[in-house]
Amino acid sequence: QVQLVESGGGTVQAGGSLKLSCQFSGGTFSGYTMGWFRVGPGKERMFVASATYGGRDTYDTDSVKGRFTISRDNAKNAVYLQMINLKPEDTAVYYCAATTITRPTANWFEFHYWGQGTQVTVSS
Repeated sequence: QVQLVESGGGTVQAGGSLKLSCQFSGGTFSGYTMGWFRVGPGKERMFVASATYGGRDTYDTDSVKGRFTISRDNAKNAVYLQMINLKPEDTAVYYCAATTITRPTANWFEFHYWGQGTQVTVSS
């Protein structure tokens, strides 16, 4: 059974940076596209970024353009989300997700496995 464990959340001031990590276990990492989603206060689940094993990335460009970067360390079975120039509207619980679909996807319903989430709070 695939398990995902996020870490790296916290509280930062606007303009600050955080790097989220997600450790994958229980499966063959190369067979999964990994994604990050977030749920802000009073908001619906929103796509942030996804990355295939081969390095094809996609982002929700409107909200994170130029500020967030997804990356994978396939040797460590881990995926990361580097976030810079954080804004108060980035405050959310961030979830790591995995899917066996081998193309970039922004559709939450295509992801089969989810982590427990990590809280990111950006103060103004």
